[in-house]
Amino acid sequence: MKTVILTDGGMGQELVRRSKSEPTPLWSARVLIDEPDLVRDLHAEFIRAGARVITINTYSATPERLAREGAEELFKPLQKRGIELAKQARDQAGDAAIAGCLSPLFGSYAPALTISFQHTLDIYRRIVAEQADGVDLFLCETMASAEEARAAVTAASESGKPVWVSWTLADHGAPRLRSGETLAAAASALDSLPVAARLINCCRPEAIAAALPELIGLGGPVGAYANGFTSVEALKHGGTVEVLHARHDLDPDAYAGQAVGWVEAGADIVGGCCEVGPPHIATLSDRLEQAGYEISGVA
Repeated sequence: MKTVILTDGGMGQELVRRSKSEPTPLWSARVLIDEPDLVRDLHAEFIRAGARVITINTYSATPERLAREGAEELFKPLQKRGIELAKQARDQAGDAAIAGCLSPLFGSYAPALTISFQHTLDIYRRIVAEQADGVDLFLCETMASAEEARAAVTAASESGKPVWVSWTLADHGAPRLRSGETLAAAASALDSLPVAARLINCCRPEAIAAALPELIGLGGPVGAYANGFTSVEALKHGGTVEVLHARHDLDPDAYAGQAVGWVEAGADIVGGCCEVGPPHIATLSDRLEQAGYEISGVA
């Protein structure tokens, strides 16, 4: 019986829906302070839905984003709060590994907004230093370029914790990172680094299906978790998520069908990204078990 690691779904969009506040460029970071119960309860819902890996809700709490909004002093408190809430949810809802979050420093889908590699690495090291003692592994997610991923993975690997790297792809055309680079080139940039799994995330499910053969061909454990947006083109640097819209053809059954297809093709890790909520993960868990797969956590 093949085992599959099931991760959680997207936190940000779901928190925007549940929050009493209007969306801001900091997305879901603000609720860590203003409405922490929402974060803890959503983590717990994902665990009860079947997720065996949850990622701390610090995606938008990078030093650059906080400084841009005049809130750089919140960096350490937000990192600490994100870990605390994930642990509280695990205590309440059941066993799950907690993944640290290394996200794009400037914002998702923006490979052109870069600084030097060394400066990028230094910032990721700051984030890792705040998270390392409280997480079981690191997820470098929504990496839009090979260089961005190399900096994140370098910093994460220095913690001694397992590291997953997840690239985001262009939604249309041949499989390419949003920078235009191939998966092979992105993987080659990490050749000297210890990577426990390679994934694709925050792009259309159809883009994932097209890229999986190439990803699997790189060797080692692979995974995927898609978003449910109609398009991400409207989201600009410093913008808010209210400009994005959900697809109407990716309900829990439809999404689970896509994700089970990835597992059948060879994926070892599946879950969801933006617009994929606890009902999607619950349905995916059921479908995997019905298909004879054993759901597991991180060894």
